[in-house]
Amino acid sequence: MRLQEYQSKLLFAERGIAIPRGSVAASPEEARRIARDLGGAVAVKAQVLVGGRGKAGGVRLAGTPEEAGEAAAAVLKMQIGGYPVHKLLVEEAVDIRQELYLGVAIDRNLRQAVMMASAEGGVEIEQVAHDDPGAIKRVAIDPLLGLGTAQTHGLAKGIGLPEELDAFDGVARSLHETFLSCDALLAEINPLTVTNTGQLLALDGKVILDDNALFRHPDLEQLRDASDETLAEREAREAGLSYVYLGGEIGCMVNGAGLAMATMDVIKFFGGAPANFLDVGGGARAERVAAALRLVMSAPKIKVVLINIFGGITRCDEVARGIVAALEGIESRVPLVVQLSGTNEGQGRAILNASTYRLTVAGTLTEAAQKAVALAGGRLEA
Repeated sequence: MRLQEYQSKLLFAERGIAIPRGSVAASPEEARRIARDLGGAVAVKAQVLVGGRGKAGGVRLAGTPEEAGEAAAAVLKMQIGGYPVHKLLVEEAVDIRQELYLGVAIDRNLRQAVMMASAEGGVEIEQVAHDDPGAIKRVAIDPLLGLGTAQTHGLAKGIGLPEELDAFDGVARSLHETFLSCDALLAEINPLTVTNTGQLLALDGKVILDDNALFRHPDLEQLRDASDETLAEREAREAGLSYVYLGGEIGCMVNGAGLAMATMDVIKFFGGAPANFLDVGGGARAERVAAALRLVMSAPKIKVVLINIFGGITRCDEVARGIVAALEGIESRVPLVVQLSGTNEGQGRAILNASTYRLTVAGTLTEAAQKAVALAGGRLEA
């Protein structure tokens, strides 16, 4: 579960991290009022759950309340990364001396939380990691000992903050506390700014919560706003499906996250473009499969759907029934390529072969991917 910038920064503020003064607006009139209350120049920032807001024009500076209202009116008409803008954060403009990056995330190889810091703040940290990996300083956080002062001071010196060691230590510890107390997968400040007066200020914030731990945080669950999700994301969440839209032309429905990733890799290998990641999970019943297939086929660019099922806990005949049930309930406008292996695969294939819909049953994943790419009009060079 992703939190909006304003929600993330409020969590930071509760734990002692300084943030700019500001409020949320949903109209130009509210933006003008907030700017007037702040008494000076403001930043008007779109609140959408996607990166690249600045490049898309979703972050604008305004010198007066009137300019803030005009900026708000323009931004509220925008869609950024497919997300319509419903809310704005209007906050005081800040005199910036330096922009840094600070974040905490899980390192799956170390099986520990890792704190990362960089002097290259205010830009996409993934791009920094790609272009200049050495610009990102890291320390592993021992789950028993916690984050140490020597570690935070080392990070501060590593990113050019020799005069703000104690202030940086306070921000780093508070960010780690936020990460732990919220059962987060990621907590980051980008940029963490050093103002002209030497204050460390969280100018932007991002928190991603572990959905599996939300039962422990009913207060955080209440922060979810369905209007911040796409229709597909909302339907997937309500159906208990793991779904990520990727924008390609070959829809994917797979059981198991690892198998789903491998399926997308094979599609790419043969020249295709996956439209989505979708894991229906183990033991998927016909109703769940039908919901997943309807979700995959609702994507705008879909030309073909590839279904790859390994029947262990999941029975292939149940999956086949779900596919047929889904096709009976929707107008099928694209062909389907299905690969079933494992438990009751013979019965599953028989159900599919008896169907009157446009189904191609493949014997292997390689064959299924090749057929899907061909049906989508892609190339087949290996």
